[in-house]
Amino acid sequence: MEKFLIIGERIHCISPAIRKAFEERNPEQILKRAKEQLDAGAHYLDLNIGPAEKNGVELMTWGVQLLQSEFDNVPLALDTTNRKAIEAGIKVYNRSKGKPIVNSADAGERIENIDLAAANDAMVIALCAKEGIPKDTDESMAYCTEMLERGLSLGLEPTDMLFDPLFLVIKGMQDKQKGVLKTIRMISEMGLKTTCGLSNVSNGAPKEIRPIMDSVFAAMAIEEGLTSAIMNPCDLRLMQTIKTCDVINGAVLYADSYLDL
Repeated sequence: MEKFLIIGERIHCISPAIRKAFEERNPEQILKRAKEQLDAGAHYLDLNIGPAEKNGVELMTWGVQLLQSEFDNVPLALDTTNRKAIEAGIKVYNRSKGKPIVNSADAGERIENIDLAAANDAMVIALCAKEGIPKDTDESMAYCTEMLERGLSLGLEPTDMLFDPLFLVIKGMQDKQKGVLKTIRMISEMGLKTTCGLSNVSNGAPKEIRPIMDSVFAAMAIEEGLTSAIMNPCDLRLMQTIKTCDVINGAVLYADSYLDL
């Protein structure tokens, strides 16, 4: 079994500090957060520049080159709704440590991002949604199958598609959580890989509760077959949980020091 794939979420335009760094092309805060996440155990970094409708091409190019030059070609997820920005990021991307991840496609208006990934030998996050939140697992699986078929028809390997069942906030959508776990199990039973925006689960909860909710839900989701997450690797409780799941699942050989690896 492969180790759980950790995609660091903390270079995100929603953060005032990161947004300011993007606007000023100031690398300091971006490199600081990248280093913190990599030191904590992230395998990929998510570079989220937001819609970036006006300057996305230049910003994504700058961000990819900045991070990969500083951190030995660290693999990246290119996160924006600006297709041309993703194309620009891929153009300058060094894939010696891993393929770029296109973040993201769905079964609706963004389905062509699957084509983009296939044309550029990239991976792609495929959201199991079309318009809004699917009403049930059957609808989620229909979208999953539709996107899988499109990817395969274009030459993508199934392992290059990371299917996202949409993790939903517990505070307000508590009744949807079992359905999310069921969707993960069904996708996994097809032999496919999965991912998620893990911190969505605890959105709106008190700060002291969030690490507990995220780590417990992660463990439950991994039991159902979840193979990766866009998450905060600087959350110690969450990382301890994921590392322990890797040991229990046989992805990492047990040693007394496994939490330090």
